[in-house]
Amino acid sequence: MNYKTYIYLLCFVLIGFGYTKQQELPEGFIYVKSVIPDIDVELRYFTTHNFVGDTIDGYKANSLILTKAAAEKLKLVQEELQTQNLCLKVYDGYRPQRAVNHFIRWARDLKDTINKSQFYPNVEKLNLFKEEYIASRSGHSRGSTVDLTIVDGNTGEPLDMGSPFDFFGQESWVNYQGITEAQKKNRQLLQSVMLKHNFRNYLKEWWHFTLRWEPFPKTYFDFEIE
Repeated sequence: MNYKTYIYLLCFVLIGFGYTKQQELPEGFIYVKSVIPDIDVELRYFTTHNFVGDTIDGYKANSLILTKAAAEKLKLVQEELQTQNLCLKVYDGYRPQRAVNHFIRWARDLKDTINKSQFYPNVEKLNLFKEEYIASRSGHSRGSTVDLTIVDGNTGEPLDMGSPFDFFGQESWVNYQGITEAQKKNRQLLQSVMLKHNFRNYLKEWWHFTLRWEPFPKTYFDFEIE
C-alpha cells in the first residue's frame, strides 16, 4: 500500500467515526464539548422539531458553541448537578444572526402556522414579536446565552418543568403558578444553580440564561455552526 492510499483510507475511517475537523472559531469562542465532553446536546434548530418546523439557517451540525467564558461557567453547573446524579441538556447556544433573520422571515408569513398547536397555541403569530417571544436581535448571537434543562443522570430523561422548551405562553414564564409543586421545584433547581454560577435568566422562558459580564455584550456574530 503506497502512502497516498494509506492517507486516503485513514481519512475515510476518521470521517466514518465522526472525527472530522471542526471549523476555526472566532477568538473567544470554543466548542463546548472540548471542556464538557459529557454534556447532552440537542440543538433543536438543527432539526425540524421546533416552532418553525424546519432546519434553521446557519445550523449545519449538532455542535454546541459558546464563548469560552460561558462554557467554563457552564462546566461548573454541570459538575454541581452531577453530584446529585443530574446533568445538563442543551437545546441552543450560540445562534448565527442569519438564524434570527430566518425567524423574522417566518414570523412575517402569517399563513405558516404548521406548529402553532404545539409551540404557541394561545398566542397569535402576529404578536410573537410584540410579546417578546421573538426578537430581531438575540443574545444568543453574542455567544454567551444558552437554552437548557436538567436531565436524570440514570435515564437521560428531562425533568418535568411544566412546559416544553420553546413553548410561547405564560406557562413558560419562570414564576408561573399554574404548575405542580414538583414542577416548581425543578424550575427552582435550574434557576438557582445557573444563578449561582453567574447566569441570569429571562423571565418569560425558564430555559433561557445569559452569562453576566459576557465578553461580547454589543457584538452579534453570524458565523455558521459546523
